[in-house]
Amino acid sequence: MSSDPKAPVAASPRLGEPLPEALLDAAERLTREELRAHQLGLLQATLRHAYDNVELYHRKFDEAGVKPADCRTLDDLARFPFTTKADLRETYPFGMFAVPMDRVRRVHASSGTTGRPTVVGYTENDLSMWADVVARSIRAAGGRPGHKVHVSYGYGLFTGGLGAHYGAERAGCTVIPASGGMTARQVQIIQDFEPEIIMVTPSYMLTLLDEFERQGIDPRASSLKVGIFGAEPWTEEMRREIEERMDIHAVDIYGLSEVIGPGVAQECVETKDGLHVWEDHFYPEVVDPFTDEVLPDGDSGELVFTSLTKEALPIIRYRTRDLTRLLPGTARPAFRRIEKITGRSDDMIILRGVNVFPSQIEEIILRTPAVAPHFTIQLTRRGRMDHMTVRAEARPGAGPEQRTAAAAAIGKGVKDGVGVTVDVEIVDPETLERSVGKIRRVKDLREQ
Repeated sequence: MSSDPKAPVAASPRLGEPLPEALLDAAERLTREELRAHQLGLLQATLRHAYDNVELYHRKFDEAGVKPADCRTLDDLARFPFTTKADLRETYPFGMFAVPMDRVRRVHASSGTTGRPTVVGYTENDLSMWADVVARSIRAAGGRPGHKVHVSYGYGLFTGGLGAHYGAERAGCTVIPASGGMTARQVQIIQDFEPEIIMVTPSYMLTLLDEFERQGIDPRASSLKVGIFGAEPWTEEMRREIEERMDIHAVDIYGLSEVIGPGVAQECVETKDGLHVWEDHFYPEVVDPFTDEVLPDGDSGELVFTSLTKEALPIIRYRTRDLTRLLPGTARPAFRRIEKITGRSDDMIILRGVNVFPSQIEEIILRTPAVAPHFTIQLTRRGRMDHMTVRAEARPGAGPEQRTAAAAAIGKGVKDGVGVTVDVEIVDPETLERSVGKIRRVKDLREQ
């Protein structure tokens, strides 16, 4: 490997060029028609496995008047009931498992902040499949055997750290299991160990960038070439911010613990045009979040997943609450893409009758001069009216006039682009809490 820290990723494509055929696995070489035939057999087996071995699915299928044998085409899946996070909490901790506990090799749980966590289990085959799809994702992002991967996702019950870890090993990479926190030390490790790839939440990447600059280190001179970012929504504006400040390719990875963890879908570095869903393992649908109707490809709605190869916890039509749409495959023609997810139906704020997503505020802040990409949204109630205050950090060196102009620009941007009036406060640099994992943007004080 070249000693030049900014040498091209070994064996990676130039942007816009396809990967060599030799680097694709067997499923990535399928035609769309071959993949659909493959999916149907797996779907039928999964429905039978869930019905026969999970009491909740047996009851829900019976209540809906359907049996596994009723699925004769992929379109028949729409006749089957949805699974929700409430179902997993109702069966806490192990009621959704479809195999005996002596076949379960690992347990993870969601990082939810309210109520019981959602618990998921993995057989030996599940763990191997998970490593395979994360390895495929790393390869699609530009990673190659011999690359060092700095994993800053949290380890433990959260699926991010261990999912990335075993996938990187399966891809033939060298893993640096940094986990989250100790930001100054992470910068030192990146400087000393010279990884080519980092896997981390995008908000924590911004925290690392700030720490590079605080230490007087030019982040663009680091060894990093590719950032694989997931676990929270992020915008195209944040991609540009990270790529410009770090001089890396920033690509998206998607997953959630109820489906498998990271590695459900991945953005390809040569196109950066949305996430290809690994449909040989996870069957996607998009539904109207209000009517539950399955929407045609191209229409925006709520993303729903059915697992096709999971043993310990088969998941049938799981409502992710993530909002996106399905599009034809590009870099991987057999696999459909989902657009970058920038909002969730349960993250939506209804402010005086207007639907507001934190990602809309983020887009405005990231294109405002003199403001750093760190902000919070505070919701309060004034009399009978809900009120929103956006607090954003000034960049170092921004004077009073620049801060005043930035506040006015953000307020105008929100009013013109979103349709609500908000207060804007520009606070001093390094005032707002930094992310060490998933970021929480919204502080709802209305009930207080």
